[in-house]
Amino acid sequence: MTAPEHNPRGRRNFYGRRHGKALRPSQRGYLDEDLEALSIPGVGIADDPGLRPLDLPALFERSAPLWLEVGFGGGEHMVHMAARYPGIDLIGCEPFVNGVAMLLGKIRQAGVTNLRIHPGDVRDLFDVLPAACLDKCFLNYPDPWPKKKHHRRRFVTPEHLVPLARAMKPGAEFRIATDIPDYVRQAHEEVPGAGFTLVAEGAAPWDDWLSTRYEQKALREGRVPHYLTFRRG
Repeated sequence: MTAPEHNPRGRRNFYGRRHGKALRPSQRGYLDEDLEALSIPGVGIADDPGLRPLDLPALFERSAPLWLEVGFGGGEHMVHMAARYPGIDLIGCEPFVNGVAMLLGKIRQAGVTNLRIHPGDVRDLFDVLPAACLDKCFLNYPDPWPKKKHHRRRFVTPEHLVPLARAMKPGAEFRIATDIPDYVRQAHEEVPGAGFTLVAEGAAPWDDWLSTRYEQKALREGRVPHYLTFRRG
């Protein structure tokens, strides 16, 4: 099957939640006071005539390896990685405003400075990421979209994987953690076709893994986590 071309100007449908239960006053404060400074200017603006690639050294005020977390949930894994590896820069994408607020609170508590946030659709970020800029990408407990008719909404489809592959350096690592066996199946089918090679998988996590609240929920409910590592060709 021929992979679709990366089309940053096409119309997109967004599926999933953007808002959950009412935010606490402290969380509203994080959004009001911290989000603008940590956001990436211009991402997702539909009438931007240029869609110029991001100036990453200017964004982070240094040149460093760049990692991406797609759908950071409550942000615990993202902050853990930023604190453990201060020599890297990390961008996180998450459209769910409650998760963004939780992340901002964790950033304040940890005092990490090597993070930037896109509070929206990761496809908008792919539009402006320079080619071959990412050294690592994390996809932790993505939305499973369990109904078969919704499997095309999953991240592990060409619409997401092709631009991800374009943005990743040769040899860059793509990690997936999920508790859904059918998600593992689809990852096996779709990810290699976008230019990745499976290099490791199993029930044991990575050495630097931090278990997320979604993983803890899966374990409580009797689901078994599965970890896959792909490498960009």
